[in-house]
Amino acid sequence: MDSAPAPQAAADVWTVGRLLNWTRDHFTARGLDQPRLCAELLLAESLQCRKIELYTRFDAVPGEAPLTRFRDLVKRAAKNEPIAYLLGRREFFSLDFRVTPDVLIPRPETETLVERAVAYCKTLADETVHLLDMGSGSGCIAVSIARFQARVRAVASDISAAAIDVATANAAAHGVSDRVRCVVADGLTLPEEAVPSGGFHLILSNPPYIAESAVAGLPPNVVDYEPRVALAAGDGLNFYRLLAERGAALLRPAGRCFVEIGMGQAAAVIDLFARGGAFAHLGTHRDLGGVDRVLVFERTI
Repeated sequence: MDSAPAPQAAADVWTVGRLLNWTRDHFTARGLDQPRLCAELLLAESLQCRKIELYTRFDAVPGEAPLTRFRDLVKRAAKNEPIAYLLGRREFFSLDFRVTPDVLIPRPETETLVERAVAYCKTLADETVHLLDMGSGSGCIAVSIARFQARVRAVASDISAAAIDVATANAAAHGVSDRVRCVVADGLTLPEEAVPSGGFHLILSNPPYIAESAVAGLPPNVVDYEPRVALAAGDGLNFYRLLAERGAALLRPAGRCFVEIGMGQAAAVIDLFARGGAFAHLGTHRDLGGVDRVLVFERTI
């Protein structure tokens, strides 16, 4: 808060309700998305309670320690520091994931990728389903699929060792460490022992799909805080080229590749996979906002 509230008189007591209303208005003026929700999340964090419990404490007056903590969080949020980093966690696919500035913040549109992969895994007859999550970041994709599909054995790879530390912690937190192997790797260059005999059933990726030339136009809470290596690469199509050219070598016959794409990229990515000659385009899936978000390709050679 620019001028952080402090109780001065009986008529000026900072109750939970008043703090929420003031902070909502403050965040609205600063242009934050979902200002009321942001206020609730930060106050619940400061009071070490569940968000829903705030409404049973509406007239309560926080003590000095949680109020000081809340002031600090509000000041940082008002400067566009992402709420997920302030809290150190983000919900994804109904699971709670640890996040740090070393990893991209999981987003709702990526749940479409997980949904399509889970649906595909259910169709497979194999006793074990092997998947690769390339550029795993927090591990939210691999961990979510493994959490809801007990047959899955996943390799979560990322070029960032710090990101792999976060993914490893998330796999442990959700009880899938025995089925999600987190490895440091550059693109598809995996340790030999990480590749299953016969190849993967599927490869998934939410790669850096923003063009370097477009980074400056991203919102401040993204460009100033999230890891650039997870956001942008070349013209935004670099990793799709890599998958189109080399992905088939890691897949079983008729194995599939599921990729998240940015708005307006569908035609270009489909063309890249067609030119590679190893894949057929099976489908395009939209996210809840109606945007083409996930492309599915099948190995044909």
